[in-house]
Formats: sequence, C-alpha cells, structure tokens
Amino acid sequence: MGTVSEDSPVLVAGAGPVGMTTALALHARGIPVTILEAESEDRDRSGSRAIYVHGSTLRTLNRVSPGLGTRLVEDGLVWPTRRTCWRGKEVFCRTYDSPGGKGDLPHFTSIPQVRTEEFMHEALDEAGIEIHWDTAVETVESTADGVTVETADGQTWETPYLVGADGGGSTVRNEIGAEFAGDQSENSFIIADVDEVEDDPLPLERLFHYDDPNVGGRNVLLVPFTGGWRLDIQCIEGDDPDELCTDEQMREFVVEVMGEQYADKVTWVSSYKFLQVMADSFIDEHRRVLLVGEAAHLLAPFGARGMNSGVADADEAASAIAVAARSQYDSVAHDEVELFAARREKAARYNLDAAGQALEYLQGDDPVTILRKEAAAALADYFEPAGEYLDDAPYGPHTPPPIVTTGNY
Repeated sequence: MGTVSEDSPVLVAGAGPVGMTTALALHARGIPVTILEAESEDRDRSGSRAIYVHGSTLRTLNRVSPGLGTRLVEDGLVWPTRRTCWRGKEVFCRTYDSPGGKGDLPHFTSIPQVRTEEFMHEALDEAGIEIHWDTAVETVESTADGVTVETADGQTWETPYLVGADGGGSTVRNEIGAEFAGDQSENSFIIADVDEVEDDPLPLERLFHYDDPNVGGRNVLLVPFTGGWRLDIQCIEGDDPDELCTDEQMREFVVEVMGEQYADKVTWVSSYKFLQVMADSFIDEHRRVLLVGEAAHLLAPFGARGMNSGVADADEAASAIAVAARSQYDSVAHDEVELFAARREKAARYNLDAAGQALEYLQGDDPVTILRKEAAAALADYFEPAGEYLDDAPYGPHTPPPIVTTGNY
C-alpha cells in the first residue's frame, strides 16, 4: 500500500474551485496534500463564470474549511425575486421575504467565481496548503502501489493518490485512458458581464424572457451577482455569434434589456456551444487516480450544475482517499475508491440528463414542448402553476440525483 505523508502527499492537479475544494477536504480529514497548477499565479480569471453557489455547496465548504461558505454568503448576494416574461409580457413573478436555507446559510449566494477563488486561496493559506504554479502535469503512471507524475518543469512526483481536477482538457484524464462521450448544444449562447450602476440600479431579480422582442426574439436570462449582472442571450437560427459579440451589438442588447444607464458597463463577453459529456470512468485501473469536476464531466450551465457538482465530487473523492489511505487492506482501499466512482458517475449521469432536459427545452425543436410552452403562456394570467412551469423549466429538474450525500448535485 502507498502511504500518505508530508514527503509523499496526495497530489491534486488543478487550482480551480474544484481542485482547491479537494485539497481543503483532504486537509480537513488529516491528509497531507499539494496542488499542481499548469498556469501562472497571475493567470487571467476574467469573466464571472460560476456565479451561483448552491446551499449544499456552501455547507460543504463550511465543513471542509470552517467559515468559508459563510464568507461567500457575506460577500455575495441573494436576489429575492424571480420574474419570467413571454414575448414581452410578464407571466410569472414571485418575491421571497427571506432567503430560506438551512441553519445560517441561504439556499444560494450569487458571487463571481473570481471572488470565490480568492476566498479559497485565503483558506489554503490558512491551512498551509501549497500550490505549485507553472507546474503542468505531463505524464501519469499508476501502479498498484501509487502514482508517478512528471510535470513540465522537469520534476517527478511520487504520490499514493492523484486527483485530476484539471478541467475539460484534462491531461490526467487522457493519461489514464478515460474518454469523454456525449454531445454539444445546437445553439450558441452569448454571455456578458455588466457592471452595476450604483446610483440607478435595477431591482435585484432573476429575469428569464422567452423570445424577447427587444432582442430579435431571442431568449434572455439576466441574473445579478455581487457588483454586476450576468446577461445570457441564446442565439437563433442564422445568427453569427462573432457578430453578436461585437461592442456595438452588445451595447445595443444591453440597452434594450437593461436600460440606457448600462450602455457602457459591459466588461466581458464570450460565446459558447455547451458540451454535454462525461468520462467513461472516473478512476484508473489501479484505483489510484480519481477524476473530479470538469475533468470528469462537462455540463450545460442550466441549473448551475457545473461547479456545484464538482464540489460534491471533490468532497467524496477526499473522503474515499482518507479511508483508503488509512486502511491496512488493499481490498478496502479499492472498494472505497470504486464506491466514489459509482456514486459520482451516477450523479454525473443524472446531472447530464437534467441539464440536457433544460437544453432541449430551450432549443425549442420539439413540437410538444413548443405547444406546452405556448399553452402555459396563454394560461399564466389565470392559472399560477402555468407561469411557475415557465419559470422553472429552463433550469431542469430540482430533485437531487440518487446516491448523493454531499448535496443536490
């Protein structure tokens, strides 16, 4: 059995939110850990990216680093109102008096990913966990006794366990022979960050607008976060995403959706086609390498399943490694790692299906779905559940996946 020690800590490849959570979760269980990050410490982290941090994720972060989830809540915001419009007409609106949630934590907080990462870096510093920057993993060789990792800076690392949290282009995944399978969204989506206008702000509400006539009949999602807004616009047939991302066009979109006061507040724009894929295995043949987060699965963002599911992966991976590392029996260690894979692969399949349902709903090709949406819009003034259906459906089902202990993802 490979043993975990200060001289031979568990290695985590990747210093994004999922990699940092993995390291904190291992440290909380008394397991020495080191992070290897391919990029430099001053790397570009522009774009709000994963802004929705679910309540279960906040609780996990508080558990692996006391106070971390609470700090995200204090720096983030909870928008109280959900509003949905259909072709220029409001069909649903609900405002909550309190944010709800369990204990002292709300159901969610809305905060730019860069701020989440800043708080995680502080937690790593407090825990004495080191990040080796400019240390890209190049090769991974696992055996029954442990893992040898070679990095781009010429170093060779020996570790009992390696966690691949190195993103969608994961070298760790490729090195263990796991392969992505799945598909890609038909539509492109334009995503922009817009700074808040402090002296004339919009109400704090999440808006979804079906076929918004002000932006050429495209679907629009507008979500506030600390210091600004996320604007998502779904492209329609014939759109050229590159043309829609120009400064002039985005300025026009922002004015139409948010008002003239936001015309010059766009800080970041990008376009995507979302992948819906997962690895055919989350572990290597020797049960020494574990994949988490986007190294294991890429999900369309509807329902905020990406980072949140990655945090659940990280916590379960740390739990499995902690038990395995302390076991005197190879069979017990292997079983723990296999159980991690079984649970998180099942959760990933669920999340893929759930995000896929939302994606299919938004792409709008199915005649039955189109008819259902139109009927709900017609009934919304007289039958509140019809409006609530239109409000909920773009995000997929809300029920948690099976065999999950660490949250809703």
